[in-house]
Amino acid sequence: MSPRSAGSERCAIKGLAASLALAIIGAVAVTPAHAHCDGLDGPVVAAAQQALQTGDLKRVLIWVRAEDEGDIARAFAETLAVRKLGPQAEALADRYFFETLVRIHRAGEGAPFTGLKPAGRDLGPAIPAADNAIETGSAEALDRLLADELREGLRKRFQEVIEKKAFAPDDVAAGRAFVEAYVAFIHYVENLHQAAERPVEGHYKDTD
Repeated sequence: MSPRSAGSERCAIKGLAASLALAIIGAVAVTPAHAHCDGLDGPVVAAAQQALQTGDLKRVLIWVRAEDEGDIARAFAETLAVRKLGPQAEALADRYFFETLVRIHRAGEGAPFTGLKPAGRDLGPAIPAADNAIETGSAEALDRLLADELREGLRKRFQEVIEKKAFAPDDVAAGRAFVEAYVAFIHYVENLHQAAERPVEGHYKDTD
């Protein structure tokens, strides 16, 4: 492969990765709580804590479907009543409200509730970067993160296909190695394309 051809391929991959990253950012930004909404340090529990401190139920109603507001209102009223019985009762009541809110929120997403997850767990780089982008109003760092990861993923799989492409016609083992690399590369590209093309919607729609 000539230096000019190699440079053109690198530029093409770089441009494709950047374009896909920008498209995927939109999908990530709309659903920031999908992957960490069950954490004690996640946004749903944070909203619940604020609601209990202020008495403002609307802080948590935004995290559930309209048809689930009654269940949340009842759990909120029960929690406020029990909290008055003392510190231990307050801690137990708060935990009950957190679990109820997260369970109903996840049910609205069509996701199972497997209990509250501890604070400080490793969420990987993408979710914190997405949350930080929303908090700061800038997706620049998130753009760089996704573009770099996509670019490296494409480069690695593409290079593996190219290296295994020139196999001898009678070398079945080498041919199978090429096919394995080819399939992995095509699936990777297809998955990226589907992520970029997927409609950006919320987890659920209000029924009213």
